[in-house]
Amino acid sequence: MTTELLVKDVRPLGGETTDVLVRDGRIAAMGSGLTPTTPDATVIEGANWLLFPGFVDAHTHMDKTLIGLGWHRHDAGPALLDKIEHERRLRRDEGIDPYQQSSRQARLAIAAGTTHIRTFVDIDTEWGLAGFEGVARMREDFKDALTVQIVAFPQSGMLVRSGTVELMDQALRDGADVVGGLDPSTIDRDPAKHLDTVFGLAEKHDVDVDIHLHEPGELGAFAVELIAERTKVLGWRGRVVISHAFCLGGVDDAELGRLIDLLLANDIAIMSHGPSGSRPAPPVMRLREAGVRLCAGNDGIRDAWGPLNMPDMLLRAFLIAYRNNLRRDDEIEHVLDIITHGGATVLGAAAHGLAPGCPADLVLLDAETHLAAVIERPTSRLVVKRGCIVARDGECLV
Repeated sequence: MTTELLVKDVRPLGGETTDVLVRDGRIAAMGSGLTPTTPDATVIEGANWLLFPGFVDAHTHMDKTLIGLGWHRHDAGPALLDKIEHERRLRRDEGIDPYQQSSRQARLAIAAGTTHIRTFVDIDTEWGLAGFEGVARMREDFKDALTVQIVAFPQSGMLVRSGTVELMDQALRDGADVVGGLDPSTIDRDPAKHLDTVFGLAEKHDVDVDIHLHEPGELGAFAVELIAERTKVLGWRGRVVISHAFCLGGVDDAELGRLIDLLLANDIAIMSHGPSGSRPAPPVMRLREAGVRLCAGNDGIRDAWGPLNMPDMLLRAFLIAYRNNLRRDDEIEHVLDIITHGGATVLGAAAHGLAPGCPADLVLLDAETHLAAVIERPTSRLVVKRGCIVARDGECLV
């Protein structure tokens, strides 16, 4: 049975007003004066609102958000390992339920217009597969409203915690979509073996790779070289993401140019969430102008690491623009592309967009222009996933 949705009088990314006809979950036509072909079609009066493709959060941690659990006092740190150990204790002492917590974040993300998410789930010998199992259950619950990719992620290290590699292997057998890695020199203290293990799991299960790389300067640059080497040898071109990649903002221009050449030669994507000023930030415009694929994400949401992030990709676009000193209209348009098409490409949703044939993953909101939407971030949004309304006026309907 054919299902239809007609969205009338909207402005795609601030362009000319048009109608959008959706049939069986895909955009069938765009133009003026469109009419549905079935009597039971749903009609939305767009009222000249803006139309966006669904927002893509390509990097978050849904299994350990503290949303809905009351205020958590943040006093751990300052070192990365301090935060990891504090988080592990909190998870144990408070009995964090990854299914409940990831479901809470999913509802907020959907309400804000996110239609695709890549979420990292902690795998370690203390937590076991609980995080993966909880998020996998959430993924099934929300499958008609949110496309979720799960990354098996060794937050506490792999080599330094015997048994973690076997748990990672099991998570990938059980349906994790991507294998993750983390700071190969400073966490596992054996960068070659760490990356050999990550890429070995990728080859065994035929999955993509997404590696957290917080390591700064030349140490981080060394890790980029090692990742590029393994990407080339394995033939994993186009299937690797380096997340955070702070080192790209902490090397001189000549070294940055050399690293960009490695990224391009192996089609390695970079995820940046617009980090705070305490960290060097990957130069988004330099990377984009060179042709490096870019995506973005909200990282941890209201978790043990900090209270500042929220699951709204328009807010993330604002923060990336602010951190990179992007002020011109064309620069902000680039950031909008990163949180939509850029993220979709990295997650393998290449058809994502606003054209006939694309899946009808859409966000409508009321703002003067698509650029003003990044600055003003109106809360009233109508969200469509595969042709079905899944959120309205800040409320998830799933």
